[in-house]
Amino acid sequence: MAVPDILSFSRAELKDWVSRTDAAFRADQVWRWLWKQGVRSVEDMTNLPSGLRQRLADEVIISRLVPLQQQQAYDGTIKFLFGLSSGRSVETVLIPDFNKDGSPKRMTVCVSSQVGCAMGCAFCATGLMGFQQNLTSGEIAEQVLLADQAARKTWDKPVSNVVFMGMGEPLLNYEGVIDAVEKLTSEDGFGLSPKRITVSTVGLAMRIRQLADDGVRFGLAVSLHAPFDSKRSSIMPVNRKAKTDLDALMASIEYFTTRTGQRITYEYCMFAGFNDSVADARELASLVARAPSKVNLIMYNPVEGLGFSRSPEDTLERFLAELVRHEVTVTVRRSRGQDIDAACGQLAIKSRVDA
Repeated sequence: MAVPDILSFSRAELKDWVSRTDAAFRADQVWRWLWKQGVRSVEDMTNLPSGLRQRLADEVIISRLVPLQQQQAYDGTIKFLFGLSSGRSVETVLIPDFNKDGSPKRMTVCVSSQVGCAMGCAFCATGLMGFQQNLTSGEIAEQVLLADQAARKTWDKPVSNVVFMGMGEPLLNYEGVIDAVEKLTSEDGFGLSPKRITVSTVGLAMRIRQLADDGVRFGLAVSLHAPFDSKRSSIMPVNRKAKTDLDALMASIEYFTTRTGQRITYEYCMFAGFNDSVADARELASLVARAPSKVNLIMYNPVEGLGFSRSPEDTLERFLAELVRHEVTVTVRRSRGQDIDAACGQLAIKSRVDA
């Protein structure tokens, strides 16, 4: 029987485990050591009774992500490759934003929720890997703690925002993601506000409805990338099923915004000659008008061998102008880390090939 990893326990599971032999409040102490102090040695949990510390040493493990590679781009973006206990690896990206005077303004960490991905999007490096495994909630949250250490060491600034936009489809690892968010947002854990966390999905309609019913307080981003069913289906297999096509997706988004009172963010990668015409912009404006939302236009980071390229600046300007003409709230996200293996999955794929 496998020894359980205590970092994967939800708070309720931790309390249940501790309460078998000790007072329930001891679980709160263990939780603080793990997720507020970041302690990974039982012996360092000095306020626990010796019996509980011995039980921790005997009955559970405290797994660690193993740093394998690290790349830093000219713009400060740091990409990490971490090894898992399974022998596989996962990517995490720390994205710093700076004030005009060069001082650090915001530290965003982009975390992965799976190794590989089953969604098979035609433009995505991670999709080339196929699905390999779900990460535990501990493995997800641990990425943030390690990125936070790097942010403090490099810029003397803690992580301020977390986005689930790395490897994998977060809503296919629903419980792991929800439990990781609990670790990151609890006041006696990492302590982030839920408003500073965004979970991105390709658009799993039933899971979006579940998020609404569960009353989540973090932000939701939906990878749209094409405003017509035919185009979206050609690059995103998820759109080829009636339960996850554009009609089903938009209905679930309307449900989510009504139940939660939140605004949706649409992620829209600009692919040259594919989804960047004025007609595409006009249809996109019509779609997003169905629920409170904003659109984030993304300048694509090309992936070798996938055949997509970034839209030219003049095309972007025309597309943007059409959205503004239809009163769409829109921002443009420039690619970060272009001088390193920036697109999700590239570093993991290269590491696997080189090995």
